[in-house]
Amino acid sequence: MESTFISSQRHAEAPATLLTPEKKIEYKYRAHELPALTLSHRQLCDLELILNGGFAPLSGFMTRADYESVLNRMRLADGTLWPMPIMLDVDPAFAETIKTGDEIALRDAEGLLLAILQVEDVWQVNKQQEAEAIFTTQDDSHPGVSYLYHQMKNVYIGGKLLGISLPHHYDFSYLRHTPQALRELFHARGWKKIVAFQTRNPMHRAHQELTLRAAQQTGANLLLHPVVGMTKPGDIEYYTRVRCYEHVLKTYPDNAFLSLLPLAMRMGGPKEAVWHAIIRKNYGCTHFIVGRDHAGPGRNKDGENFYDPYAAQDLALTHQKEIGIEIVPFQEMVYSHKQSRYFPIDQFPEDETPAAISGTELRERLHKNLEIPEWFSYPTVINELRKAYPPRHKQGFTIFLTGLPSSGKSTLANALSLRLREMVDRQISVLDGDVIRTHLSRGLGFSQEDREANITRVGFVAKEITKHGGIAICALVAPFARAREMVRQMISEVGGFIEVYVATPLAICEERDRKGLYKKAREGVIKQFTGISDPYESPVAPEIAIDTAHVHPEAMIDILVKQIKLLGYIQ
Repeated sequence: MESTFISSQRHAEAPATLLTPEKKIEYKYRAHELPALTLSHRQLCDLELILNGGFAPLSGFMTRADYESVLNRMRLADGTLWPMPIMLDVDPAFAETIKTGDEIALRDAEGLLLAILQVEDVWQVNKQQEAEAIFTTQDDSHPGVSYLYHQMKNVYIGGKLLGISLPHHYDFSYLRHTPQALRELFHARGWKKIVAFQTRNPMHRAHQELTLRAAQQTGANLLLHPVVGMTKPGDIEYYTRVRCYEHVLKTYPDNAFLSLLPLAMRMGGPKEAVWHAIIRKNYGCTHFIVGRDHAGPGRNKDGENFYDPYAAQDLALTHQKEIGIEIVPFQEMVYSHKQSRYFPIDQFPEDETPAAISGTELRERLHKNLEIPEWFSYPTVINELRKAYPPRHKQGFTIFLTGLPSSGKSTLANALSLRLREMVDRQISVLDGDVIRTHLSRGLGFSQEDREANITRVGFVAKEITKHGGIAICALVAPFARAREMVRQMISEVGGFIEVYVATPLAICEERDRKGLYKKAREGVIKQFTGISDPYESPVAPEIAIDTAHVHPEAMIDILVKQIKLLGYIQ
């Protein structure tokens, strides 16, 4: 029988079993004999919200019956409304060692025991089916689909959790509250109505205006509840965002409170809006703001929106009674220069053009150190963002050279590093594909999976160099567009990324081949070789493309330096 209402009482306590101190000690000893998993960032976020009650009524990672029911009808097997699958994904090799009834020790990256999973189900996933059911697309330009296809393992394990410890956060501990702690805080303050605001971006004046109006409209107090788990690749990291939220909080009267949500977003649009509403109900909220294109992932490969801008509002409103929370739909807020105030876009005066600054335009202004008007944001917020987005010539950046074997990547990388050392006072590191395989990626083969692992390892090192203001020059074949895009996203979160396509023709590469690898590949001695037996996916829109066939290396370096200057990374 399907439930028609999720009562607040059902959401009042964490349904996962939290062990007594005696049982925790017992399991900490037993856990050494159990198979163990080190959880990924997303798995840690999911685990925390299962254990603390944010994902009530879930008591663990979903079984296959719940998972399939969520895919097919947006409900758990018992009929309870729940739109998002929450599973523990593992690789097939680990899954082969596990059977129903086993227990698994779940640990963080430092080895801390967080929970015991009592295995109830193990099954192979159909990722295409899941993508279509949850995201209504199989296009991996959707960040949720991309994560499902390229980062989640192929086997799911479901079962109840026995909680040992919540993940520990050393940062912003004073802003982190469990659902129970927030409900107790609301009770202590005498707050009967609480309207929650979801965000994964910095807040500006339009957001402040929107949330104030929502609080006034509902007669509720305001919970600013930003996500600090996983968000969309390329988003501003949450340390900067939280400092921005703290500045904005000071602009409200005493009816606003800031708390951080350790959620891993899926960017699932309408279904995600329903999911967010259920979570806020668990945190004690009575109202929930759903804006235009809530949790939308942007545009697909054809430049079209994945979801209708108001589909999230419609679906959330459809289920608000069942969830037990009132949905507060809001239009985009835009500024009137004539009246010096904000309006919902559907109420904007017809005799003037609304003023707004997109996220892309804001980032461009920050990169170029251009003025950002006070009608758009607060000076304290802009100051924080300028620290996170210094002008390009002050940022760390990565130059990623990709092309066929023997195309000239290593020569260019080494020569470019020497030229840049003449010009800038920065640490410059060259990450060459052959050298990386000898050290960092020893043991990896040449399958697509191993090649992608090699590229992402290089990307991780380049990200660390970039994050600390250095220059990383990578020279790899990197034949797969997907892996290159993953590295681009990874590095773009902390600095600049310049893809250089060394577009030397195959015939020239074969002529230059000092090791005779092309000859061996054509004779079949080498089974996997890019350009002969394996494909090379040429970059579609690199920042720089250069053909080394008929240009002297000195002239090519001049061209590269000129282009890097034009992009603004050096002066």
